[in-house]
Amino acid sequence: MLEACCMVFLLLFCYQVASAEIHREGHYVAAVYEHRPILSPNPATLTDRRSALELMSRNLYIYEEQVIAAAKQGAQIIVFPEDGIHGFNFTRETIYPYLEFVPCPQSVKWNPCREPHLFSDTEVLQQLSCMALRSKMFLVANMGAKQPCEYNDPLCPPDGRYHFNTDVVFNANGTLVARYRKQNLYFEYAFNTPPEVDHALFDTPFAGKFGMFTCFDILFYEPAVSLIKKYNVKQVVYPTAWMNQLPLLSAVEFQQAFATAFNINVLAANIHHPTLGMTGSGIYTPLKSFIYHDMESRDGKLIVAEISVMPPEYEPHLESNAGPGKGIEYPHNNFASLPIDDQVCNKEQKAHCWVAEKEDKKVPLIFYREMMYDNFTLVPLWGTKGELQVCANTLCCYLSYQRPTISDELYALGVFDGLHTVHGTYYVQVCALVKCGGLSYSTCGQEVTDATALIDFQLGGNFSTSYIFPLLLMSGMKLNFTDHLGWKNNYYFMSKSGPSSGLVTAALYGRWYERD
Repeated sequence: MLEACCMVFLLLFCYQVASAEIHREGHYVAAVYEHRPILSPNPATLTDRRSALELMSRNLYIYEEQVIAAAKQGAQIIVFPEDGIHGFNFTRETIYPYLEFVPCPQSVKWNPCREPHLFSDTEVLQQLSCMALRSKMFLVANMGAKQPCEYNDPLCPPDGRYHFNTDVVFNANGTLVARYRKQNLYFEYAFNTPPEVDHALFDTPFAGKFGMFTCFDILFYEPAVSLIKKYNVKQVVYPTAWMNQLPLLSAVEFQQAFATAFNINVLAANIHHPTLGMTGSGIYTPLKSFIYHDMESRDGKLIVAEISVMPPEYEPHLESNAGPGKGIEYPHNNFASLPIDDQVCNKEQKAHCWVAEKEDKKVPLIFYREMMYDNFTLVPLWGTKGELQVCANTLCCYLSYQRPTISDELYALGVFDGLHTVHGTYYVQVCALVKCGGLSYSTCGQEVTDATALIDFQLGGNFSTSYIFPLLLMSGMKLNFTDHLGWKNNYYFMSKSGPSSGLVTAALYGRWYERD
């Protein structure tokens, strides 16, 4: 056994020496692992600490295998997903044996691998710390944490303790350097929201400052947006257990949009559980991505990529000087001069909606369908080219499109401007060009992953928020990047020409945080 341990140390040392010579200046090598967790068969049944540790050790064994594999490829940091060690679907009572005490790294400097007896109930932290130490790699993982509280604390739960969904970071020496407690819980009844919002940061010698948040947090101002803006964060680690929801909120689709919108690098690790719709991890820069999305495989996936410390500028991007109410010029001349005679009034919104080639009197100009649990107003695309406008509340969406041939597929331009209230409450403004599930309007908004239509387009809208995420999803769950993106004369727009594969979704997903 001792000889085997020595061999692992020797191999890791050789990989580290070799990898140190291949890291390019201004770049670093990142790894994320999409993990298929070994889950408790009865998460609603209380177990003991020993049994909980046995289950978590099985997942940690897989983690260690991936750390060694990542080290072979020169990785300097690795990110593991949310819920990957303990699983999910626990009650507050049954999660307890899986929880550990995670001290605040700003209050105490602690290396669990070298000081295992400093705190009790820290076996998982010790194993993670030793992985980081042996590999000389920064390691990010998610776990459950417990923290006692006083009964005079007005927020203290009746059982006298907080339960937190917690991310932990260890540096290359195995020292605990950061802790983040998830703010925006997603039906996680076993956990508490922290009394104060955590802004979690940690420094690295290879890429400077990193920020950190978890899963559902990505849709909210606190802590995700405020962390990036307040501390000028350019690198984000993002453990998640994301259930894909097409056409607008698949994991890889929105992770890429977030990286592009804020001009940052995002290292995102998701759970792999296709039967629950969970897959989609990646290493994202504003202009390039290394992703994994597989609804068929039963296996996890390690992604390793070298990326630039300073993300390439996507000009203009979300933080440009232009914005709502700041004019430059119209994104498309025709958007500002649609002939009045060709406009149709939406009787509810008194907004004008125009459809090119409306000679076909059998085609309804406007229809309404539920998409992402929201009531979208849509207009269909007809012919090989055209210009469309559709409005709801204060948001008008504009589309200019061209395609070489008309495929046997139905596309529609949709708009939604309102409060989303299913599986979370938050205000969105959305302009979306989507492929429908079939040839009838009732299929628009359905989940679609494949398409053949090659469409050149320019999509824009008069958004009231400056926080807009560009989604561009192609056939086979592949990502693409826009040719142009930014503000022009109160309109935010994106455009794409010459796509190499069929278009599934092109959308501008705006978050109006102040109206949540």
